[in-house]
Amino acid sequence: QVQLVESGGGLVQAGASLRLSCAVSGRTSSGYAIGWFRQAPGKEREFVATIDRTGSTTYYADSAKGRFTMSRDNAKNTVLLQMNSLKPEDTAVYYCAAGGAFGFTRVSQYNYWGQGTQVTVSS
Repeated sequence: QVQLVESGGGLVQAGASLRLSCAVSGRTSSGYAIGWFRQAPGKEREFVATIDRTGSTTYYADSAKGRFTMSRDNAKNTVLLQMNSLKPEDTAVYYCAAGGAFGFTRVSQYNYWGQGTQVTVSS
């Protein structure tokens, strides 16, 4: 079993930055790739970014490229999502999830999910 807890969301103005944190626990948590997803009201949950088990490789959705940076520190069991130049369309609940392999972009490919953290970007 893997447990994930997100934090760091909030209300910011367009152009601002936020750093989301995902605390990962469980005996085998460092063996999983981690993904960030988001879900806006009335929309499906969508892929944002993913990082491999070691933290050396990342992959981003087009909407996140150049603005978001994902990192992980397995010694601290923490995964971060640094979000810069935020836009109103980034408003959503952000979830971190643990999956079996790097490169997964579908919700169904992730086994464990956190409860989410709200990010609201005002114009």
